[in-house]
Amino acid sequence: MLQLKKPLAVIDLETTGINLGSDRIVEIAIVKIQTDGSRLVKQKLINPEIPISQVSQELNGLTNEKVKDAPTFKQVANEIKQFLDNCDLAGYNSNRFDIPMLAEEFLRVGLEFDFSNRRLLDVQKIFHMMEQRTLSAAYKFYCNKQLDDSHRAEPDALATWEVLQAQLEKYPQLGDSVESIITCIGDDNIVDFARRMIMENGVEVFNFGKHKGRSVADVLKAEPQYYDWMMKGDFPKHTKAKLTEIFNRTLLKKGL
Repeated sequence: MLQLKKPLAVIDLETTGINLGSDRIVEIAIVKIQTDGSRLVKQKLINPEIPISQVSQELNGLTNEKVKDAPTFKQVANEIKQFLDNCDLAGYNSNRFDIPMLAEEFLRVGLEFDFSNRRLLDVQKIFHMMEQRTLSAAYKFYCNKQLDDSHRAEPDALATWEVLQAQLEKYPQLGDSVESIITCIGDDNIVDFARRMIMENGVEVFNFGKHKGRSVADVLKAEPQYYDWMMKGDFPKHTKAKLTEIFNRTLLKKGL
């Protein structure tokens, strides 16, 4: 049984596509596990205000017609933020997709949502480390159940929570807390959710392009125009925000 010091919010999103910078959420489901083991569920369809890609419509069955009368993210952002208050966050592939996408939506509507004081537990990371399968296969493998309505947010989030509980029983080395699990599987050493920058030996370095492996601060000192290029480019808002933090810090050091 997972021992929780604070509530754990298991999140699953359905989106218009997979581009963090330009796509939007069309459905969000949150299974909130309280410290006493009880759970609350919040599910909402969301009008993304842009067309849903054909690929996404085929995957999750959510069409433009189905969400046209749903609220926009801006209209539900405060409600979602409050529901996630004081929660650690979990999901399936959530560190690479769901949480970065959610961060983008909050930034897009100008609502501050602090991820820094939350543990981010990606159930897929446990699965890939131990077995390497998809969510449907994980559900079958760990829970011996067939995942119906796959690619809809609420069933996927609930299945993810069940998989996590089964993983705790199967792998005692994971321990019984969010902290012990992340210690076992390793934390993602990233600067921004899109992984354009990562930490290496305590230093932010670029993780893409011609400057891959170089210190971000060193690049910005030598080529300040690279900052302008990234800020004008099709990069996620969270990437730009983190880049700006480093840029401002670098300028401050130069001024000193």
